[in-house]
This record gives sequence, structure tokens and C-alpha cells, in this order.
Amino acid sequence: MTQANILVIEGKNHGDRFELKEELYKIGRGASCQIRLNDNLVSRTHATIQNKNGTFLLTDRNSSNGTLVNGRAVSEHRLNNGDRIQLGETALLFNCEEYASSQEIAASRISLVRQSSPGERTRIVGEVSDRTVAAFTGVNPAQSIAEQAEMVAQLTTLYRISEEVVRPTLSPDQLLDRILYLTTEVVGADRGCVLLFTPESGKIAPRVFTDRTGQSERMPVSMSIVDYVLKKRQGVRTTDAQTDQRFDHGQSIFQAGVREAMCVPLQGRDELLGVVYVDTTMTSEELLYRSQEGSHFSDDKLRLLIAIGGQAALAIENYRYQNALLKAERLAAMGQTIAMLSHHIKNIMQGIRGGSYLVNLGLNNESLDDVRKGWNIVEKNQDRIFNLVMDMLTFSKDRLPNYMEGSINKVAQDVEELMRGKAEEAGVQLSLELQTDADNAWFDDEGIHRALLNIVSNAIDAIQEKEEPNGKVVIGTSYDAERDRVAISIEDNGPGIPAERLEKIFNMFESTKGSRGTGLGLAVSQKILHEHGGEITVESRPGLGCKFIMHWPRKDEEHRSVESQTLA
Repeated sequence: MTQANILVIEGKNHGDRFELKEELYKIGRGASCQIRLNDNLVSRTHATIQNKNGTFLLTDRNSSNGTLVNGRAVSEHRLNNGDRIQLGETALLFNCEEYASSQEIAASRISLVRQSSPGERTRIVGEVSDRTVAAFTGVNPAQSIAEQAEMVAQLTTLYRISEEVVRPTLSPDQLLDRILYLTTEVVGADRGCVLLFTPESGKIAPRVFTDRTGQSERMPVSMSIVDYVLKKRQGVRTTDAQTDQRFDHGQSIFQAGVREAMCVPLQGRDELLGVVYVDTTMTSEELLYRSQEGSHFSDDKLRLLIAIGGQAALAIENYRYQNALLKAERLAAMGQTIAMLSHHIKNIMQGIRGGSYLVNLGLNNESLDDVRKGWNIVEKNQDRIFNLVMDMLTFSKDRLPNYMEGSINKVAQDVEELMRGKAEEAGVQLSLELQTDADNAWFDDEGIHRALLNIVSNAIDAIQEKEEPNGKVVIGTSYDAERDRVAISIEDNGPGIPAERLEKIFNMFESTKGSRGTGLGLAVSQKILHEHGGEITVESRPGLGCKFIMHWPRKDEEHRSVESQTLA
């Protein structure tokens, strides 16, 4: 089965990844969209991606600002691996594993021929070192108009290839395939391939292949020429038309054709990566014509191909460096995650062991007080485990809010009731300030409840850490009629948050509680509000207290549209 995904590479949802496993996906701001983007320039249902037997079709749904693929406006487009989709200020990258078979295609269409083979008839007719490519600098006024036109075309191709190299949306195989196609077009080659050293075996093997003739026969690649280029690290022109007497030896020029080829090294900054090999086939009539006009390939074209090979080599190296850096960052993030979670789980387990010891001691001594004390400790740590697991699940999974009409006042009352025992134990006064006009809204009850619970719990912990004798936490609700948004505020008189830490509090594993916190609670809460199209804002006065405000649209786009139609 074809596996594909969409990665957000620019915009407010940067880094979000969406697996395309279903038949149809909607993209937009609306709550019903599986790929939901927090972008005001994106329509409620901006576009769709439909999976038709492994082919992914992108369709614009009459969006206000249009849908662009690789810089071009489209109404409908068959997605290819590496396509860059632009919706408003958000850029998406399409990835599909089905298109990662370039090596298999190249291997099936290329025949690596050794000198000892009967079909090997090549000889070198021209060589150019990469040191001579410096002469390829621009148009010479002394050249003829035709020569100047050809030079301009070559420089234009180099510019186009440079653009392809710096594009961040392409896989290395697709990049090489695109470069190879442009190369065969400008040098007039019929076929071309890129051979790269494989990291596993260290041997050179076909990586990508292109054929502009549409024929099905395999492309013969002279390994003696390839070995020569790799050894000398310079480009060569070759031909297999050594003498006209060859025609008397029973070989059919009409069937096999006569070939000219060029082969240049892919020389990176530090190492030789492989070669680019292009060729052209001619019939006997074309050969006779060429004998009067000269070779199809020239030293100028060879210099151009060497310049292209250098660009391609740098592109491959850049991709490898970027991939290695990304892998290192992922390993570092994974290590940090494991270390933080292990440390927190260890603290929880120590608490459970302590409570279990008291329970066991009470049972042995038949002391009900010790059993109660121990069980109370075990219960608290069970809650900590539950909250930790729920935060991990919430943060790790992209989800659409399960919108239902409900009362945010009821959510505030439920959280106050749930946290009342913890507040009393910490010596904190927990109270409510609810507004009746803020009561009715559309939201995911479980998600908003979890977000509010995390923030209230943090507020109580902050006051407890400060050891404030008159600690207070107030949960309030409000409604902004002008913007049609509801809000839940959590205000405390704890130590507040220093200005330098405010920007980091919603990052994963950023905790002000030391070993008592996981650094997941606020990150999870902010994620839930973003899923609702809202935000959590913070007002802090260090030493005096802090106020968190959860605010989001009273109705999501879908239910707002239904309401407008009903009123109309």
C-alpha cells in the first residue's frame, strides 16, 4: 500500500505532520478538516486530497486565495513526491514512498558494460579537467550569433539547475532526476544516468535514469570509461564510431545505432560521489552527416556538463549534511524526552513505594491509620501517573476537537470541584467568578477540561511552593461579544513568572516545578487551544501573581456557517 504524508514546512503549524491513510482529506481552517491549518488566509475548506489507488489528487475548493503547487496556481493536480503546496501563508510538503523507486528503475534500464564485453566499442575523443571549466564564464562578443545563443542557453540551464539545487522540497532522487532531465535537454543527449557510490558496499551503482527517446532498450554504460573518469577526476567525450570498416563486420547500425557519450565526475567538497553519464544514438545516415558537421558532443558541452556535475554533487552533499543534522537533532530530542520522563516516573515510583511500605506496615501491625496514610500516598501518585500518560497521549497525537454545544461554566465548576481537595491540602482558597453570558459555546468538553485542569493544578503548585499563607486561585469565565469569543481565566497570587521565562513556558519539558513537573502540562493545554482555533495568553507580575487566559471562538467555522444560514 502506498504510504504518503503531508509535512508543514512554513506557517503557524510548522512541523505538523499528517499521514494520508484515508481516501479523502480536507485541508483548511474549518473544524471538520482533517488537515487543519491555523492561517487566516486559508479558507474554511480550502482544498482536498483524494487517494485514488495510490495516486493522490489535490483539488482546490474555490478557495479565496487559491492553491499553488511548486509556485503555480492549480485547480487540480496529481501530486508527486516532493511537491510544495502553498495555501495562504502555509507551505506543505508532499512525501510519498511509492516514488522512492528511482534506483530500481535505473537498475532495470542501464547495462554496465566492461571493456572485455563484445558490445564495448568506446574510445575517448576528448577530455576536459574541472580546472578548465573556469573559462566557461559567459558570452564572448567575438563569437558568432549562433554560438552566443548556445552559450546563453547553457547559462540559462545552469541558472535553472542552481534554482533546483537550493529548493528545500525535493528528495535527492527527484532532484537528480530533474537535473538530469534538464541536462539531457541542453546538451542534446538522448539518455542519461547518474551513478553513485553506495554507502553500504562502497561500489558504484545506478541511481537515476532518464530517456528522451521513449525507447525500451537498456542504456549501455562503459565501465572502463567510468573507471577512467573516477581515477582521473575529469570529464571525457567518447564515441564508438572508430572506423568505417566496422560496418563490414556484420553489425547492424540500424538496429544498435552508433553512440557518442560524455561522462563527468560528481566531485563534492570532500569526496568523489559518482558520475553523470549521457549519450546519444545515431543511425548510419546521421553518422555520415555528423562526419561532415563534426561530433554531436563538443568540448563546450563537456565543460557545461562538468559544471552541472559540480552543482549536483554539492546538492547531494547538502542533503546528506542536512539529513545527518536532522537525525542528530531527533536523537538529542529523543534522549531528552527519555531522560525527563524517566526522571519523573522514577519520582512517582518512589512515592508509590513509600506509600506501599506504609500500607504493608499498617497491615502487619493492624494499624488502620498507617494503611490510610500509605493508601493516600499511593492514590496521589496514581493520579500523577494518569495525568502524565494522558498528557503524553494528548501531545503526541494530532486530533480534531469533538465539538458539542455545552457550558464552559459547567467545565469550570467541575474542575473546581475536582481540585478542591488539593487546594485545601495546600492551604489555597479556590473560588469561581462565572458570567452567565459566557455560558453557551461549542467546544470539545474533554479537551477544554484537561487544559483547564493542567493550569489550575499549576497555579496551586506555584502558591504552595511560595508558601503563601493567603494563597488564592480564581477561575473565571467571560464573553467578548465584539469578537464572539469565550474565555476562561485562572488568576493566582503566587510568585508569578519572570519575564525571561515567559516565552518558554509552553515548550515541552520547560517546567518551573523542578523534579515535581514534567513540562508537558502547559504544552498540552496550548495544543488543545490551538486545535480549537484559540490561544492561551499570560499576564505575569513577578512576586505578585499570574493570570492565564484560555480564549477561543464561541463557535467553530462549521457551526458558525450553520447559524448564519439559519438566521438568513
